[in-house]
Amino acid sequence: MKTLLRSFIPHSLNTHPAEWSRAAIGACLGIFISALVCQQVFGVDVALHLLGPVGASAVLLFAVSTGALAQPWSVLGSYLISALAALACIHLFGNTITAASIAVCLAILLTCVCRCLHPPGAAIAICIVTSKHELSAMGMHVLAPVMLNAGCLLLTALVYNNLTRVRYPKAQAKAATIAGPQAVEGFIAADLDKALDEIGAFVDVSRDDLQAILHKTEANALRRNRDDIDTAQVISRSEHSLSLDHSMADAMKLLAAQGSKHLPVLDADRKVIGIISLVN
Repeated sequence: MKTLLRSFIPHSLNTHPAEWSRAAIGACLGIFISALVCQQVFGVDVALHLLGPVGASAVLLFAVSTGALAQPWSVLGSYLISALAALACIHLFGNTITAASIAVCLAILLTCVCRCLHPPGAAIAICIVTSKHELSAMGMHVLAPVMLNAGCLLLTALVYNNLTRVRYPKAQAKAATIAGPQAVEGFIAADLDKALDEIGAFVDVSRDDLQAILHKTEANALRRNRDDIDTAQVISRSEHSLSLDHSMADAMKLLAAQGSKHLPVLDADRKVIGIISLVN
């Protein structure tokens, strides 16, 4: 029971208040510009009926613009597919709750197939089905205001996000590679694919970004562990050493006698000035 209750406690955000303000201002601009343009072209009623989905999209495009659900193809594809699904359901079932429910179902399935899942797209389908006299009455022409809103919002996000130093759209990340033992002990791409298949749920981050994050985590952990290691833990103490007066023959005899591969070379003050090693 305690575990269930704890699951309702919100997780801390890994962003700063300055980023919250940046996203909020951007969303405000995106909604205002999209609605204003739509109002000028198609009238205030059409603009208001599409305002809900546009507002939901604005949250994704400005607050979590690096997410897979907020990329340009997700916005454009989901708006178009959801509108077409709504029109098809209206043709079959009329402006009914059944039509709205099936339209959302089709929108989710088709956007998943087309790799453009975007939650506000489902709201587009509902808006078209439920607004009998404003949107659904336009028939196929309803695609114009729908895509106009998507285009205006997307264009605003492209300009605003990049002007405020947030790269958008998110380019596919190159996974960091780690040389040495970590590359052997760490994971490979096939391991990540298998893990995602085992989870079997939607993850709002691209596979490449997730792989890059995990590789960076491994690299940071490796560096931290190395920094925590005391030199005394990894060096071996030797009671024998060489001086500059010893010859290479003396060094080889001493190495053989000790069964060692390394011997330090000391100066007159017993300070290490080099090492004789049988290996590189």
